[in-house]
Amino acid sequence: MSVLLLTAAAYEADPEGPGADAGLVLRAAAAAGLGAAALDAAGRAGLTRDAGRLRLPDPRARYAAEPPDRRRAAHRLLAAAATGERQRPAGLLHRALATPYPDERLGAELAAAAAEPGPPAGERARALAVAAGLAADPAVRAARLVAAADRYRRAGRPARARELLDRAAESAAPGPVRGQAALVHGLLALRDGPVADARESLLLAAGQSAPGPALDARLAAAEAAWALGDAEGYREVVGVQGIPPGPGAVLDYRLGMSASLGERFLAGRAALARVVEQAARGPEGEPDALLRAGAAALVAGQVDAACRIGSRALAAARAQDAAPEVPRALELLAYGELRSGRHARARAHAEEGLRTARAGGQRNLVAGQHAVLALVASLDSDADTVARHAAAAQHIADRHGLVQAATLAQWALARADLARGRAAEATARLGPLTGPGPRGGHFAVRMLAVPCLVEAAASAGDPGGAREAVAEFAVWTERGYDPQAPAQLARCLALLDPCDDRFGEALARHDRVGGDFERARTAALYGKWLRRTRRPARARVLLRDALVAFERCGAAVWAAQTAAELRATGEAPGYVRPCADLAELTPQQLRIAHCVAEGDTNREVARRLSVSPRTVDHHLRNVFAQLGVRSRVELARLVHRAERPATAS
Repeated sequence: MSVLLLTAAAYEADPEGPGADAGLVLRAAAAAGLGAAALDAAGRAGLTRDAGRLRLPDPRARYAAEPPDRRRAAHRLLAAAATGERQRPAGLLHRALATPYPDERLGAELAAAAAEPGPPAGERARALAVAAGLAADPAVRAARLVAAADRYRRAGRPARARELLDRAAESAAPGPVRGQAALVHGLLALRDGPVADARESLLLAAGQSAPGPALDARLAAAEAAWALGDAEGYREVVGVQGIPPGPGAVLDYRLGMSASLGERFLAGRAALARVVEQAARGPEGEPDALLRAGAAALVAGQVDAACRIGSRALAAARAQDAAPEVPRALELLAYGELRSGRHARARAHAEEGLRTARAGGQRNLVAGQHAVLALVASLDSDADTVARHAAAAQHIADRHGLVQAATLAQWALARADLARGRAAEATARLGPLTGPGPRGGHFAVRMLAVPCLVEAAASAGDPGGAREAVAEFAVWTERGYDPQAPAQLARCLALLDPCDDRFGEALARHDRVGGDFERARTAALYGKWLRRTRRPARARVLLRDALVAFERCGAAVWAAQTAAELRATGEAPGYVRPCADLAELTPQQLRIAHCVAEGDTNREVARRLSVSPRTVDHHLRNVFAQLGVRSRVELARLVHRAERPATAS
């Protein structure tokens, strides 16, 4: 016996865990008569100790290289060393790994220990998988394998979960076990796979399961229909006809979501408000229940409540070792913050959500986070960043049928076009996106994009083409689905038929609900119209306000466009370093600075000057350092100020 083998055997209890329990291994080593010399030898062979854990390079290979009888002997020593109630599950697990034949009694004892709260989900999943190997009855073995797969899914290990489901399919299993397997298959596909397949698997599970799991399966199938953009399918699956009602909050959720997507929107909002109220006053609760409440808040137009509930769902998921729900909570938070106009927070949550979704193999959530990041980038980043995030979201969305993620990604690209003055391109992209029917955008997103369509159409000189969308947007606004919608509707009407009263009403509505970015867009559009109707003095006031607001909320691209409008009134925005001197630049640097000041991206500058984007990036960094500016907006101001000093109004 060696310390290395004991450590490798301890790893075998939870191969993907944080390392072997140092106390357990050292007690087993002492029982085997292994002293300091054996520990020193193990250290020279690569064994390390950190925070109560022993780590060993490639423990699985070392374990596999040992004969079966020596591996079983190591597990017997570890089982004997697992003393006390807290280590009882570990002791049972090592006893099971030391047993070469089926043992129904030990398997049942190990499965029961795995069902008890306490150990992490990964350890409990491993215990159930080992308990399955001790079962002589194929039905019992299949049931334990499916339960272990579900535990691995909850632990954020989808590949291991799928492997166990494949093993379970080889054994005869009764209907409820097949229903549970279909549920786990569907939940895995819902996070990483075609969502149409996930929906069918989940509906199959609902038909084969007891009332509680059947309700869980239907709620998950409804989520799949939502991701698909199938509003009618969502209402059918989430509805209450012929389906067990479930707890009060779940029933209100189902009633509210179904009614809100139909004609009974007032009853729907009332039911969803009850869901939100119960979540607000209740205990911490399960992450799933909180995530449903957060979704209810978004649909009911209670965006700030959705963010608060999302924060609680995130805390609950972390506290309850519910790894798959962490990126879901972060997605809810990121989307809620985006809807609230808190773009920096939306980016922070989406970036963390992207990391955790990737780590957990949840590509469908990866697509959603990329879509949110594309929308945030359409405010403050170059077009390449928007395109990169949008392409990443679109790639997964196309493969897995994620209509919502695809709609958000296309909306982000349209906003990037609009921010850079490409109104015709934005209109072409937004037209289909905001239309009804199977070829349109996602049913829960397309109305949110209508104000962008109207702005793009007005800027392209054809505002009348958006009138039909505005009429539908007006109905949607009356139903109270978004607190920003009344101000946006007033802005849309002002763009269709411009007059001071309509723009003034839009600004007044913005002042009542808040939201720097949307108010700044209205002020900028009003100022632009005033300038073109030859009222530059009034235009300057609005454009200055819009510029400051865009800068305050980090919308650098929109700030640059507004600064250009302000210059067109005869005023050059300030805030540049007085000592900056364009004469210090080389001719190539000066050419690049001029292109950037005109709003070109690095790639567009490269095409204009016949150089590589990398060369542009290198020169631009030097320009920033030489002139002491920190952004493209500051550079644009400096260039225009140097060419045409500010004039009196």
